[in-house]
Amino acid sequence: AKQLVHQASVDGFIVYSVAANDPFLQVVMSRGMPTVICDQPADRRRVPFIGIDDREAIKPVVRQVLEAGHTRIGVLCIRLDRSPNDGFVSRERLASAQMHVQRDRVRGVLEVIEDATLDPAQVPVVERHVNNPEQTYSAAAQLLREHPELTAVVCTTDSMALGLTAYAADAGISIPGELSVTGFDGIPQAVGAGITTVRQPSREKGQRAGDALAQLIAVAPRAGEQRVLLPTQVVPGTSITSPRAAGVLSVG
Repeated sequence: AKQLVHQASVDGFIVYSVAANDPFLQVVMSRGMPTVICDQPADRRRVPFIGIDDREAIKPVVRQVLEAGHTRIGVLCIRLDRSPNDGFVSRERLASAQMHVQRDRVRGVLEVIEDATLDPAQVPVVERHVNNPEQTYSAAAQLLREHPELTAVVCTTDSMALGLTAYAADAGISIPGELSVTGFDGIPQAVGAGITTVRQPSREKGQRAGDALAQLIAVAPRAGEQRVLLPTQVVPGTSITSPRAAGVLSVG
């Protein structure tokens, strides 16, 4: 497959959301052709980048959770690295994560929690490598069974938030009465379900990436670094309220 990328007869590349150590990315970069990166990796110098500031974008919903009075907060995320990990995330794994979007969202959550003088080391983070309904459901089950004391869960994708709400419904957990939830992405299913989330301009990202590549090909194939960070928007929902009274969730 790497040979196909190396031999591809193209005028340029748009690299969409890959790990910083992805071998196909290395092949693309070795060709020296017009290239634009969309979403991740976010640390390539002298390569145009189109995306959002994931670390800052998630912070407003975390602040809403804290302002509602929550101190026992968990996190659900999707893959942080090319190497699979279906379970709890160590600080070492987070520090070395090569999938920058999820890494930065989790870091953003922990930074807000630390700014509130809470201990980020006490925040459990559960990861799933595959992002599908079965895996997001199981991630929610794992987090809440191990930590039934939690009163809020911040999800780094809407898919995770939907998996959590599905598990909560089956377990008889009231949202937001017993558990507050936030998402990220602003997909219609999450917004329709009343999940407080962050909408990102996915269509505009694609358009801007295409425009940037076309300009590189037509005008300046070896142009310097161009970094475009598009704005995001909090979409208020009904999934955050004050913490339940003292006690743990009743989970199977």
